[in-house]
Amino acid sequence: MNSRPSASPATLQDVAREAGVSLATASRSLNGSVRKVHDDYRQRVLEAAARLNYSPNLSAQAVAKGASSTVALLVSDIADPYFSSIAAGVIRAAEAKGLIVTMAATARSSVRELELVRALRGQRPQVIILTGSRLEGPPAHDALVAELQAFINTGGRVVLISQRELPFSTVVVDNYLGARALANSLVEQGYRRFAAIGGARALMTSTDRLSGFADGLAEHGIAIHPNHVARAEFTRDGGYTAGQHLLATGITGVQLVFAVNDVMAIGAMSAFRDGGLAVPESIAVAGFDDISTARDVTPALTTVRVPLEELGSRAVELAFSESDSPANDVVTVGTTVVLRESSPAI
Repeated sequence: MNSRPSASPATLQDVAREAGVSLATASRSLNGSVRKVHDDYRQRVLEAAARLNYSPNLSAQAVAKGASSTVALLVSDIADPYFSSIAAGVIRAAEAKGLIVTMAATARSSVRELELVRALRGQRPQVIILTGSRLEGPPAHDALVAELQAFINTGGRVVLISQRELPFSTVVVDNYLGARALANSLVEQGYRRFAAIGGARALMTSTDRLSGFADGLAEHGIAIHPNHVARAEFTRDGGYTAGQHLLATGITGVQLVFAVNDVMAIGAMSAFRDGGLAVPESIAVAGFDDISTARDVTPALTTVRVPLEELGSRAVELAFSESDSPANDVVTVGTTVVLRESSPAI
């Protein structure tokens, strides 16, 4: 009979005693050991654990095994559908491997990202996945590389879903070619006069997409006037602010506004409506990413489709790749132009 005080949590020793087995047998039964336990003993241990409401000490298991059964995922902004879709892909692929995903948000701060990586190393995940655009010349670059390399040196795995700016395995989105293809498609629809909304200059995703779009227009002898490029936060509210800025500075004659992500495009659409411009009757809009909301807004948003959930699942697959040089593998994921009602042919 169990004599454990009712106020204290059950221990593995309590479970072993309750089941009438050795501590080693109880541990192997509950902790996924590769050493086989007889089914009768394992069932007795599981029943005893249920009766005692036993929860395993995951921190202790991580110390004993050298790693926990977790994948640590860092995103820029969990409220952004771009990152929540990637997270869904990571979770699905991790669950298939019997792993649990823990998440944290960096708020696009390189300093915060470094702090989180340092904290996560102590939790001993099997994999750390970093998502989101890299920044040009971030102050914490060298320190971040050192932390991630130290994690790898202890048996961990690191994968980025981003630009190939750090010396680790990376899943890369072809932002430049996607934006270039979008520009060509919009010109084919009859558009000739454009404005653009981008993020901060240091944000490499924004730079790649603006460059690709500009180069696509240049193939047709078209350029965006510098006064018709607005920059703001890489968010829906940032897009709204940028849309207001374009209205204030004057975009008479502009036929279409390209925003470097869908949430900014949706924010800009709201700003244009509030400013008295109907979309697409008075001005057309296009974005990038094809988040689920892009299909639900009115009018549905023209965009560049990124297979977001696939990015997440590919990152997990890359982490467990048997490649000869897993720390230097690069997987490039293509994009597809999706033309919808926000940019009808003219």
